[in-house]
Amino acid sequence: MNDMFAPARIGPVTLRNRVIKAATFEGRTPDALVTDDLIDFHCAVAAGGVGMTTVAYCAVAPEGRTQREQLWMRPEALPGLRRLTDAVHREGAAISAQIGHAGPVANEKSTRLRAVSPSRMFSPLSMRPVRAAGIGDIRRIIGAHAQAARIAVDAGFDAVEIHFGHNYFVSSFLSPRLNRRRDEYGGGLPNRARLAREIAEAVRIAVGDSIAVLAKLNMNDGVPGGFWLDEAIQVAKWLDVDGHLDALQLTAGSSLLNPMYLFKGDAPVREFAAAMPQPMRLGIRLGGRAFLKAYPYRDLFLLDQARQVRAAVRMPLVLLGGVTDRASMDTAMAEGFEFVAIARALLREPDLINRLKENPTAQSLCIHCNKCMPTIFTRTRCVLNCVERVDEI
Repeated sequence: MNDMFAPARIGPVTLRNRVIKAATFEGRTPDALVTDDLIDFHCAVAAGGVGMTTVAYCAVAPEGRTQREQLWMRPEALPGLRRLTDAVHREGAAISAQIGHAGPVANEKSTRLRAVSPSRMFSPLSMRPVRAAGIGDIRRIIGAHAQAARIAVDAGFDAVEIHFGHNYFVSSFLSPRLNRRRDEYGGGLPNRARLAREIAEAVRIAVGDSIAVLAKLNMNDGVPGGFWLDEAIQVAKWLDVDGHLDALQLTAGSSLLNPMYLFKGDAPVREFAAAMPQPMRLGIRLGGRAFLKAYPYRDLFLLDQARQVRAAVRMPLVLLGGVTDRASMDTAMAEGFEFVAIARALLREPDLINRLKENPTAQSLCIHCNKCMPTIFTRTRCVLNCVERVDEI
């Protein structure tokens, strides 16, 4: 069994341990550029002991943002990105950029740009139609991933994580529910998986062996008629054989149709409604329970599905979902996963990894209330930490 806190290689990069801070949109880039606030956010988890922190979300094109305030990879962003990577490196951690295109998850009202999806559809997020991507759009977006990866190299990142999950652009092509195309990118699974494979290849060609290349792949969308585990296993096999990736992080759920399927725990409907402008606020208050479904939380809640992918591929895998203590980390290692990814628990306690290293029986303070989720519209944070600071004052 791998030692959780020993150095480990991922592609050409050596991490000081096997813990990765999972991508959580930080809500700290009001001008779509790096801020001191964003740097402080990642330095806190770096100082707290993670092997690598992941910057999210780094869109590959302006219309590929979910919100206008999100960072997108362009030359203008380079100086700030370099300040960010240098600061994280000084804390002893590696740093990854999650790159991707939001596709139908983009909110046109916010970005003021037309969103694209594999097929024409109505977006429940922007409450307007989303146009189908043409072949020219697909080629441009593939190229944009390669360009974004090169910017990540120039900015000093140790890795990029390509977003193939949550019904973002690539994930929407994988979904038989969202992808109704009749060309070479639609129909059977080989065609629906073509975009993911072409983007992985383009990114690898762009970066060579200079940095690690990971991808975040849905195991299932959590919606009827969506991408499901049997297809995910086959796509993982193809990505493994293609050889362009250094690791695969396994995820689930649809930001477009069923966001709580990934998170498990309480569904903060009231808090989401309060964070939204009208008329979306009223819509969430009235119908939020149908969109934000509550799923019971348990530790390692994606393990049952992830171990089936583990049995099918040889490449390194990152286990996400309910990894909050040393026991769950050791279970992941015993099951053959090379790395673990943590998100909400590190919002609650940025220094959790140092605590677990010092005390193997320590328990996370995260209660999975998910009230951190609506804070992405302001500054992503654990609201319980804010309450406790007020109480202390």
